[in-house]
Amino acid sequence: MTDKVRVRFAPSPTGFLHIGSLRTALYNELLAKHTGGTFILRVEDTDQTRLVEGGIENIVHTMKAMDLEADEGIYLNDKGEVAERGEFGPYLQTKRKDKHTAYAKQLIEMDKAYYCFCSAERLEGLRREQQATGRPTMYDGKCRAVPREEAEKRIENGEKFVIRLKLPKQGTITAWDVIRDDITFDWALIDDQIIIKSDGLPTYHLAATCDDHDMEITHVIRGEDWLPSLPKHLFIFESFGWQAPKYAHLPLLLNADHSKLSKRQNDVAVEDYLKKGYLPQAILNFVALLGWNPTGDRELYSHEELIQMFDLAKVNKAGAVFNLEKLDWMNEHYLRSISEDEYLSLVYPYVKDVNDDHNFVDRALLLVRDRVTLPSQALELTASILKENVDYSSANIAWKTQPKEEAIERLEAVKSILSEISEQDFCKRNARAEHEQSIKKLITEKGWSNGDTLWPLRVALSGQDKSPSPFELLEVLGKKRSLARIDSAIRHLST
Repeated sequence: MTDKVRVRFAPSPTGFLHIGSLRTALYNELLAKHTGGTFILRVEDTDQTRLVEGGIENIVHTMKAMDLEADEGIYLNDKGEVAERGEFGPYLQTKRKDKHTAYAKQLIEMDKAYYCFCSAERLEGLRREQQATGRPTMYDGKCRAVPREEAEKRIENGEKFVIRLKLPKQGTITAWDVIRDDITFDWALIDDQIIIKSDGLPTYHLAATCDDHDMEITHVIRGEDWLPSLPKHLFIFESFGWQAPKYAHLPLLLNADHSKLSKRQNDVAVEDYLKKGYLPQAILNFVALLGWNPTGDRELYSHEELIQMFDLAKVNKAGAVFNLEKLDWMNEHYLRSISEDEYLSLVYPYVKDVNDDHNFVDRALLLVRDRVTLPSQALELTASILKENVDYSSANIAWKTQPKEEAIERLEAVKSILSEISEQDFCKRNARAEHEQSIKKLITEKGWSNGDTLWPLRVALSGQDKSPSPFELLEVLGKKRSLARIDSAIRHLST
């Protein structure tokens, strides 16, 4: 086996890319890039009953969107067609069927596997009986003793069969895991796994192990749910006399109540999060910390930093809670760190039909930028600013117990000084500071308080009890809209 790290992400094209699968892909990519190794995308499509049309393309597209592109294996060519690159192909598992069949027959010849002719009805009956008596549900080994010559004759006569591993039934096996150290398994509790199905296609257990050997995979990083299969896979490697890769089983992803992550409580497809407006940088950062943190004293890391700091041995054993609030916080951070143009391109589609004045819309979107967690929130956050007519029915324009006449006086005075500012200067970059200076000067000269002047002005401009400052609103609305809203508020107070 090569000294250079070679890792593979090997999803099944059965739907959209799961958030847990994204973490598996990311950790494989981080290890490969950290060590100068090779990251391979292999597609395990042997379970033909669960395949989804376009599933491979979706996986590749989503990985590319997440800045995870394999060095070798499956990719999409310029025409968007599934293609392969690398010297260890095919990388589509069904194309390796003949190799898998040959390996299975070798195992039979070595008495490490056997033909099984048990019907689905018998196996179901066995399962029900075992459940009723509280025993582990596993194959009882009925066909283990069938002589190979007899089995081959039955196959020649057209009898349906599968091929099972002939695992030890006594003793234990101790396996080493990069994350979990030594783990001991009792052979008596491990089922004789099917490795070739009745349709002639291999199961994951045979195909993955043989492909890992053929492709010189050095490390297998996968979910904790594959841990019970580890003895079976090591048995195959040992049977052939192959050097097994190093295994690392990642902790489960958990809901807030510590149940296994499921779509009943959270979205589980990466595409769902991308559609909602979560940035790839935020998702990648968040997923990387589900079970591992490079330093423990910070939460925000770039992709490059994650590569530089990655240490597979420091991944936690315990399940990782999927904290959506943390993902939201990270997304807010990354939304604020991108350029204004990038930010506007993300949020503009949600408000593009609200107003034809694009400069005005851009100013409004930039005003609420620090309050946006997801781009879809932009419409709600800018609604009071972008609408043509302000509704004052649910807002109190006057300050506390302030008489209406006094509130009108304050608004008329502010309107007077604002009328003297040109339209161009009114909403220029950082005009809010000039607005604040001139209005506060007015307040000082008149001997008024900030509250009884700025509150009526802010509500007049926004129609809301809670909103950005009046100086920010003036800059965003511009002269014509600001004066029109002040007039509207005065009319409302006068009725």
